[in-house]
Amino acid sequence: MYLLDTNILLALLLEEENADQIKELLNNMRLRNLYLTDFALHSICVILIREELHHLLSSLINDIQSSGIIQIIQLELDDFPRIVSAVRRYRLDFDDAYQYVSAEKHDLIIISLDKDFDRTERGRKTPAEVLGI
Repeated sequence: MYLLDTNILLALLLEEENADQIKELLNNMRLRNLYLTDFALHSICVILIREELHHLLSSLINDIQSSGIIQIIQLELDDFPRIVSAVRRYRLDFDDAYQYVSAEKHDLIIISLDKDFDRTERGRKTPAEVLGI
């Protein structure tokens, strides 16, 4: 089971360098559970609205709702001390620490393009690593 970092879906939606790998990854993962934090979803919403890419946001929400492939998870207020601990321990930004603690709490593998996770015990996998290419 995998946790998609914010940058994974943004790279796909904005057709960035790794978009083809990410598309292949999502197509190959249809039978597995994929997770996205509420924080990541909100961050994507903020970015797409700021860039006036409303159609991409609508498409993303429709895809998440209709496909059932990606499940949204969230942390509780009681989890926030663990976020602060991850910030300090691994020198992460708040958003990365939120992702890290979510992955830890739900025992998920982080899929990310962000090398900051390499400093953590859980690490991360890139789309290429998950695909085995």
